[in-house]
Formats: sequence, C-alpha cells, structure tokens
Amino acid sequence: MNHRSFCLFLSLLLFLPFFASAQTSSELELLISQSKTRAKLVQRVQQAVVHIKVEKILRDAQGQPLNNPFDLYNDEVLDRFFPGIRPPRDRQRRNQQQQPRDFRQEGMGSGSIINEDGYILTNHHVVGEADVITVKLYDGREFEAKLVGTDPESDIAVVKIDAPNLPVLPTGNSDDVEVGESVIAVGNPFGLTQTVTYGIVSAKGRSNVGITEYENFIQTDAAINPGNSGGPLISLRGEIIGVNTAIYTRNGGYQGIGFSVPINMARGIMNDLINDGRVARGWLGVGIQDLNIDLARAFNLDNTRGSLVTGVMEGTPAERAGLKQGDVVVELNGREVRDSNYFRNEIANARANATVSLKILRNNDGGTPRELTFDVLLDERPKELSAARRELLQQQQPQEPDTESVMGFTTQELTPELAQEFQLESTDGLVVTEVEPRSPAEDAGLRPGMVLQEVNRQRVQDLAALRDLLQQTDLKKEGLLLYVSGAGGERYIVVREDQ
Repeated sequence: MNHRSFCLFLSLLLFLPFFASAQTSSELELLISQSKTRAKLVQRVQQAVVHIKVEKILRDAQGQPLNNPFDLYNDEVLDRFFPGIRPPRDRQRRNQQQQPRDFRQEGMGSGSIINEDGYILTNHHVVGEADVITVKLYDGREFEAKLVGTDPESDIAVVKIDAPNLPVLPTGNSDDVEVGESVIAVGNPFGLTQTVTYGIVSAKGRSNVGITEYENFIQTDAAINPGNSGGPLISLRGEIIGVNTAIYTRNGGYQGIGFSVPINMARGIMNDLINDGRVARGWLGVGIQDLNIDLARAFNLDNTRGSLVTGVMEGTPAERAGLKQGDVVVELNGREVRDSNYFRNEIANARANATVSLKILRNNDGGTPRELTFDVLLDERPKELSAARRELLQQQQPQEPDTESVMGFTTQELTPELAQEFQLESTDGLVVTEVEPRSPAEDAGLRPGMVLQEVNRQRVQDLAALRDLLQQTDLKKEGLLLYVSGAGGERYIVVREDQ
C-alpha cells in the first residue's frame, strides 16, 4: 500500500463513525416523522368516534321492574351485551324506603359518526336492547340518541343524535384492504374513552366464528376489549374499514384476535336501516355447501373453488332462472366465488330486487362440466326460513318400502315410527339408521337420521333402487357420492373405502 492509498484508507476510518451516525440519525428522523404523521391521523379520527352509554330496565316475566339487581349479575348473555355491569344508581334516595327501585343495568360501547346529519354506526349488541342511549362526543358534549334501526344478523345498528358541527369519519373500501396492512382501532374499552390501539390485518373473510348469522370478518391483532364494540377499525388513510364487533378470548380480555365487520358489508346494511328502518337482503332460494377434494373429483372439477347447489326451492329466483341441484357456482357478477360463505354473503349484500350474474358449472351426465351463465332477479330474503327449508326437505325426500348395509352405514325405508324417532317431518324415503364407529361412512360425515336421496347422482326411491345402483358400482374404485338431507339442510357426502 503506497502513501496515498494509506491516507485515503485512514480518512475512511476516521469518517466512518460520522457516516454511520448520519445514517442512523436519518433513519431515526424518518421513524419519528412516520410516528408524528400517524399521531395527526389519530387526532383527526378521534373527533368522529363517540362513547355510547346505554341503560336497560330489566323486568320480570309479568313485565314488572326487578327490584333485586344482584339476582342477574352472573348472567352470561347480559354480561356479553352489557360489559362492566354494576349495581344501579339510586335515583330516588329520599324515597328509598317507601318505593321499590327499577333495576337499571348499564353498559357501554363505541360508535362512528358517519355523516353530518348525526347518524352513528355501531353494533346491535351495544344498543339493540337498550331503553336509554346516551352519546358522548370527543369534545365532551352529551346527547340522548334515537335508535334508527338494528340488524341482529350482522350485529350492525345505527343511532342518531341532533347536534351541530359534527365531525365525520370517511368510509374506505374494505375489499382493497390486504392482510398484513397496518390498522388502528379506536374506542372506549372498560370506559377508558378515546383509547387508540395499533396492529395489522391478520386475516380476511373469517366465517363460521359463531358470532352472527352473516360473517365475513376482518381479523386484527389491534387490541380490542369490552367497550370497543361498535368502534371503528381505521386504515392509514384515516378511513373506517371495519366495525369492531367481537374478540376471541378465554379470559374475557384481549388475546390478539379481534373481529370487525367489513365496512363494505356494514355500509349497505347501514343505508337500509337509515332509509327503510330494516334490511332487505337478497334471496336466491338455494341450499349450498362447500366443495372438498372428493366432491370435486365426483363432479369432474379441477379444484374445490365454488359453491355446490344442494337444492332449489320452488317458486324462488333460482328456480325461475333455471338453476339446478348439483350446479357449482364459480362466479358472481364477474368475481370468483371462493366458497359458500362468500357466495351467501354476496347474495345477501346485493339486496332484494337486484339482478346478479352467475356463472355455473353443470355436470348432468358425469362427463365434462358445461359452463353456463344466468342473470337472476333476486327476491327479498324471507323472515322465516325454517318453513321454507321444511318445504324444500319435503320436496326432495324419496319415497317407498327392509335394510341395506354398505361401507359402514345402514339405511332403511322410512316408517312413521322412524320418522318420529329421528324427528323427521316426512315418512317417505330412505333414512340412515346406523353408522359404524370409525367406518368410512362416519369419517365422511354420515350420521343416523340423515335421509338418503341420491346415490352417484341418481335418485333412490326405495331399497330396490339402492341395491340396483350398488350392483353397478365398483365401491373400491369409485366409492359413493351421496346426497342427503338432515337437520342442517342438504349436502353431498363422498364415502370411500380409504376414508
């Protein structure tokens, strides 16, 4: 190394700490700038988030006020709807000895101001059963609110206050939100007003959680606790993308899993409640189920995406449009149908009297599925679906007269006695009376009381028809594709020897 090179090397060594310090300082300033930007966003959002206080007067079966509040303090349902339950205030201290007091149970939640007219978006379980609703704004003002409408099936509700100069929280597009994206939750957990937590979107399209009838939750790890219910989940654009609704917990507190109703789902419900006071969901009139690998193979499908139609009710939009049992819906309005929950939610969200476009795959003869497209004008979803389901069940049940056992299950022609034993409304057809433990039938999900309607896409009217089909089938190679109905509705089940 010559003298010049040595000097250059020495200079680099001397200035290296300065370069490192400058880089570290620059990165730190960037972090601080990002943090300050987020803080300004939160300050703007907080102004449109409200604290909701509710009171409910609890009465006995005769409609009289309850006088002993301690009798109900351990009720799990009341604890869910009214967290932080505590003894009622004594509003008549001077007459305490002479007059009985109403039992006024108190609860709390959160909400978002969504327009300047004073409409506030929140949860049904926060305000739906309340007798008195009080809204406290960010600036400390309090107003008594009126319940505009509530939808228990989605746990969405709208209340309204009459107040001037209200800040409004803009709504975003929850379909554009991506897993891993940063989000902010604002609310009033345990009565701690204007609490802000920060996290990410952990998952989208969560269903079968068991919280509401219609589930398509955004899952987040932003801390959500009792009292956060009804508050907003916010994107870094400062827009509401979800309504915080529930948490998964073993101890009643935050454990890193919270659920929010996507704003795209809540928006349509909110508008219906504001305009009509009720929700008019779309109704197609079909039974549906998810596909698995065995069902996809049985229907000659390339994958398990889509929703399999298990029944079509008479007089419904589906029947009028020409849909049939066994069709697989793969697209709705040009968007891929991932599974049955997505399909069901999107039909409901489309609203009554809307026209939707469906792309289906139909395989009537066991060959290559044909692609068909239907435009369907939806009806309004009936309020009572149980009667419609019973009608569908009666339409689809087989008929006529011993027992037949195959692949671990036994079936028998229905009699009035069997119908009563399994609580079936019809006495026609074949009923599964026994399922052997750890058999292929049990592994596939077959259970006693299910009514057998089809085998390998062919109707079975009686045991004679069933036996004819079994003689034509190579059970080890093909297995059985069964179409059954039961308490949970209609579904397809594949039974194979290697289950």
